[in-house]
Amino acid sequence: MTRRARVLRLPTAGPQDTSPLASAIASGEIDARTIVAIVGKTEGNGCVNDFTRGYATLALKLMLAEALGCPLAEIEKRVAIVMSGGTEGGLSPHLIVFCRETADEAVSTGPRLAIGVGLTRPFKPEEIGRAAQIEETASAVTLALKDAGIAGPSDVHFVQIKCPLLTKERIEEAARRGATTATEDTYHSMGLSRGASALGVALALGEIADAPEAAICKDWSLFSRVASTSAGVELLRNEIVVLGNAPGWIGDLVIDHDVMGDAIDAEAARRVLARLGGETVAVLAKAEASPTGEIRGRRHTMLDDSDIHSTRHARALVGGVLAGAIGDTMLYVSGGAEHQGPAGGGPIAIIGRV
Repeated sequence: MTRRARVLRLPTAGPQDTSPLASAIASGEIDARTIVAIVGKTEGNGCVNDFTRGYATLALKLMLAEALGCPLAEIEKRVAIVMSGGTEGGLSPHLIVFCRETADEAVSTGPRLAIGVGLTRPFKPEEIGRAAQIEETASAVTLALKDAGIAGPSDVHFVQIKCPLLTKERIEEAARRGATTATEDTYHSMGLSRGASALGVALALGEIADAPEAAICKDWSLFSRVASTSAGVELLRNEIVVLGNAPGWIGDLVIDHDVMGDAIDAEAARRVLARLGGETVAVLAKAEASPTGEIRGRRHTMLDDSDIHSTRHARALVGGVLAGAIGDTMLYVSGGAEHQGPAGGGPIAIIGRV
């Protein structure tokens, strides 16, 4: 029995809008039973209080539970839902739906898109942004590779993770138990969680030999070329989607990636497009404001704006650069690229039809 990956990119009219997915299921375009992951962009602020992520996630879980005739808790076990807040600039809110189908057809020539899903255990507040998160993420990524049948790290092109953050309530709950969290700054906790998760990916894929806790959001020489992590208030575990190419999968989809050296590195996207050829099915990328305060020697002010956080500026900037290169605004661009690509840059992956 072989497997086939199917990917649908669906526009949404708001965080609650599940109608495009419901229509695809009702028409038979996809079978709800084959959905293993949904990655999407919502038009929230992408910050600690961005509840559009949880709103969108709940709406999807309710719709899928109804479609599958199962309890809500069952959806949490079988579908990884990664919602990233922030569609600044021209970015278009949308969902990317990943399906795994089985088929009796012969294996096609060459590796095809493979999808693996992994989940960590829930983290205690004091574990977020620390060694435990690195280690648990590395273990879950390793299992997700096996789940996808991906031969090795060189065949992995994107690892999307949704990770938790600290709220004041979570910090106080830890304090009542005599535990101390990595930070008391709830916004900073997002970066620590993203960074620890990314280092877990790098460790699992052999991109780095060691990932000490002291390196989180400090040693920028340690990073993954394929990790994309997004923090949210709506969960306490890491939900992981590994995308790569593998034998044993059929269909007409493949994935490739490159690394943007900085926020205006459109050539990275063009290199991927040139290697893939054919139709672009989905685009996933990371964005961040360069921590040096400069882009190619020119000063930027994203880190000095007290009104709009730098992650929002970065999403708008990178989204515009990639939209110009690709010719589409329905792009998954996630802000905050701690240990995800070189400082100031980030990975970009494109799923194409061959």
